[in-house]
Amino acid sequence: AKLMTQKIGYPEFITNSTELDKEYEGIVLHPDKYFENGLENLKHYALQEQLKLRSPVNRNRWVTSPAVVNAFYTRSKNLISFPAGILQPPLYHQNYPRFLNYGGIGVVIGHEVTHGFDNKGRQFDPNGNLQSWWHNDSLNRFQARAECVVQQYSNYVVPDLSIPLNGINTQGENIADNGGVKQAFRAYKRWAEKYGPEASLPGINLNHYQLFFLQFAQIWCGISRPKAAVHTVRVDAHSPGRFRVVGTLSNLKEFSEVYHCPLSSPMNPQKKCEVW
Repeated sequence: AKLMTQKIGYPEFITNSTELDKEYEGIVLHPDKYFENGLENLKHYALQEQLKLRSPVNRNRWVTSPAVVNAFYTRSKNLISFPAGILQPPLYHQNYPRFLNYGGIGVVIGHEVTHGFDNKGRQFDPNGNLQSWWHNDSLNRFQARAECVVQQYSNYVVPDLSIPLNGINTQGENIADNGGVKQAFRAYKRWAEKYGPEASLPGINLNHYQLFFLQFAQIWCGISRPKAAVHTVRVDAHSPGRFRVVGTLSNLKEFSEVYHCPLSSPMNPQKKCEVW
């Protein structure tokens, strides 16, 4: 975790005209040839990819463009990246209360960090090399905990479609979701204990800890057509948004405490899964 490289916002070279020109050197564009311009771009980037084959790994190079609304963990580089596109509402704003930022982008950061220790990330060492570097005891305990998560999510069924989730295909993202929320909440709680209470949101009778979890749930609020939902369940490495919320928070005792969920209720089951 300490050796993770961080990429936040955008690469520095795009603010330097000379360096930016080098990035697009060799591309010939024509104002009246849209399709051909697209091919020129594809050829240029294909060549750039080929040149990497005999070159040392550039750990400073970004894996995505700044405008992307997403975040990434790159196993082969032990790299986390948060493009400028995701550093905006509803996930983050410089004037948001901390409980919203921690419940938004804070959870995303925790999610990507946890990917370094999920079922795939754990196979890469601190320098991004694919090798077995854990002790067998640690690996056995990890697999037992991961299996709990697999079984938990495999028991979820998409409403109205009667399709169960695939807990095996989604285990990496589920592990990252669970770890991300837990670490972000601990981070916010530590901040609140150090700096004291913030102003609350008007008209909402919830405390800051409750609002943290509400913000996390808001991120995954959405709707999809039935065929799209079926496609998500069958091929996506992520669980549908509903279960990213329910599955994660029902495992977290801190959620049950701040929302006063009775033991053995749906959001506070006696058996909880915990990997990290």
